[in-house]
Amino acid sequence: MSTAAPPADWHRLDPRTVLVTALVVAGVVSGAAIPVTLGLTRVFGFPAAVLQALAGALLVIGVAAGADRVRWHRTRYRVGEERVDLHTGLLLVKRRSLARDRIRTVDLTANLMLRLLGLVTVRIGTGEQGSESTLVLDPVTRAEGERLRLLLLERAATASPGIHREGELAVLDPRWIRYAPVSFVAPMLGGAAAGAVMQVSDWIGAQGQVIEWVGDRFRETPLLWTIIVLVLAALVAGVVGALGLWIEMWWNYRLEREAGGTLRVRRGLFTSRSISVEEARLRGVDLVEPLGVRLLGAARLDAITTGLAKDHEARNADHNTLLPAAPRTRADSVAADVLREPDTPTGAALTPHPRAARGRRLRWSLAAALGPVLILTLLGALLTPVLLWIALGCAVVAVPVAVALALDAYRALGHALSGRYLVTRSGTVRRSTAALERAGVIGWTVKQSVFQRRAGLLSITATTAAGGGAYTAYDTDASEGLTFAADAVPGLLEPFLERSPKGA
Repeated sequence: MSTAAPPADWHRLDPRTVLVTALVVAGVVSGAAIPVTLGLTRVFGFPAAVLQALAGALLVIGVAAGADRVRWHRTRYRVGEERVDLHTGLLLVKRRSLARDRIRTVDLTANLMLRLLGLVTVRIGTGEQGSESTLVLDPVTRAEGERLRLLLLERAATASPGIHREGELAVLDPRWIRYAPVSFVAPMLGGAAAGAVMQVSDWIGAQGQVIEWVGDRFRETPLLWTIIVLVLAALVAGVVGALGLWIEMWWNYRLEREAGGTLRVRRGLFTSRSISVEEARLRGVDLVEPLGVRLLGAARLDAITTGLAKDHEARNADHNTLLPAAPRTRADSVAADVLREPDTPTGAALTPHPRAARGRRLRWSLAAALGPVLILTLLGALLTPVLLWIALGCAVVAVPVAVALALDAYRALGHALSGRYLVTRSGTVRRSTAALERAGVIGWTVKQSVFQRRAGLLSITATTAAGGGAYTAYDTDASEGLTFAADAVPGLLEPFLERSPKGA
């Protein structure tokens, strides 16, 4: 196999990719070797099991390293005047190309192994759907990654309206870690930890012993207290996991505006990430307040932008988050800096929605809460009175919670026009205040159900090519909602209003 260098205008990945692959696979194999060895010991004895596991591990590592050596040899890339080309493959050669004027993102990531070797993975994307819109160079040197980022995101600098502030816009405040335990991640991680304990104990054939050990600890404890203690233990594990995840994701966080109009987010403890957002593609911001975070007076800031990578890996990386959960005042100030506005539109006074919208939310919440209660009541009448007591307990707990959430959801509703932006707010478990640039609205969708028509309400949605693609003002007064849309983007909705019957 020839190892001759590619032509002068073509480049190869860093050859240390083979070492990285071998080390990563070795780590994975080491983790799997313990249960495999224990399982083989029952059949072949301990010495033979160790030898077989070691031979299997070496074989897997060798095959993985060899395959990556072939990938490295058969992969090359080139940055031309108009296109970026990537050729890879052994038997079936794949030739992919992106037009440079369509490139919107050049993101750099590096796990701990890559960082120790001075390498990064470069993701070049157009922001369109599908893997064909993204080229991945894995890995190249950090210097080469920075060169590609600056080269491919180079644009003619144009003056942007409003306040012009370059350099650092936000930097990590370690006190923000207090918001990690109140996120929805904590209970999810707690449940995952409990499941992992049971799964690992099953792998090594000790699940019965684990259950028995737990039973012995709570043999004299009432069932209710046993459940409470186990749930609290899972929550503590979840909180510890949430703190660790926050540190990994947001350590070394920094938000900067670079010359030429590019916002850059850098973050990560073990896995470093560098995400770039062109201001020319920015259409607004979304102030997100999950329930637990909101109760502590904090919010997260996301970008509403066209051209961010939309493939599977990017979606799992909080790709559009400009600011982690931080005090609400800080989130508002960062939003103003990002949008180059003296005052953030996310802090604008919103028009409240009619009281009929409150009634709709109360009915929805009560129906959701009382549905299971009704089912338990029917089953209790047919099967056992115990279910009737359970139904009563569920009603006592669920009804006040449902009413509280419904009223909170109603208070969250609002819309406004603030300078160049239209603002919509909704949600209770996840409250969202979206400030969308009026020039970014490409259409309106008006929805009015039979029940909304009887209550004089409608929901009006601004459609855009940026962010989530749709931002809705739910259950507005019918005439007020249409006026809001007509004033937000003059000329877009008027033809339809003029053709509608006067009495509609």
